[in-house]
Amino acid sequence: MEPINRFTENLDWITLILFGSLLLVAIAKKIFYARFLNFIILPFNNKYIIMYNKKEKLFNWFHILLTVFQIINISLFAFLAWKSYASPEISVSNVTFLAIIGFLFLFVLIKMFLQLGNGFIFGSYATINELLFKKTSYLNYSSIVLFLANIFLTFVFINSITVVLAAFGLFLLINIIGWVSVIRIHQKYISSYFFYFILYLCALEIAPLIILGSFLK
Repeated sequence: MEPINRFTENLDWITLILFGSLLLVAIAKKIFYARFLNFIILPFNNKYIIMYNKKEKLFNWFHILLTVFQIINISLFAFLAWKSYASPEISVSNVTFLAIIGFLFLFVLIKMFLQLGNGFIFGSYATINELLFKKTSYLNYSSIVLFLANIFLTFVFINSITVVLAAFGLFLLINIIGWVSVIRIHQKYISSYFFYFILYLCALEIAPLIILGSFLK
């Protein structure tokens, strides 16, 4: 009876990342308990947006902690999804994750400052700030779905394309709900600057996704 070589992947670094992500949420919940309770029902109730839209927007610790959580889990999900779709003979290096998270961090940072800078130039800084807060809040919430998917893809349904597609579908659904909510609330503002809104969608929303998709391909 010949021995069979078993190759097991070292998951320690992924476990640490998942634990660090969970720690960020735990800290946010501990320090901002009431705010967290309102945030957790965001897709079903706009109470969170109504309560925190005016006084505390983008630059507060609760929002920052969850945005970091979002970037980490989107990056890890992209890495695990890439592994799920990669051919068995293709080796996906762990360094790839560092490249993805570095790119995503810079992308989010540059995109945010471009949007705020655009609002400052055109005298609509407050409105743009509100739009970004609402949109990012839904994005932060949808990253919880990716966090759960990352756990399943790492420890339960390893490299499962079904889990990848289901998680991505829920991620899109939550963000579509967010976009519909944002457009409905700010429809007068958008209709007044419809041309600039279309330019914004093409330049800062759709184009980056096309570039990212081409990069992953």
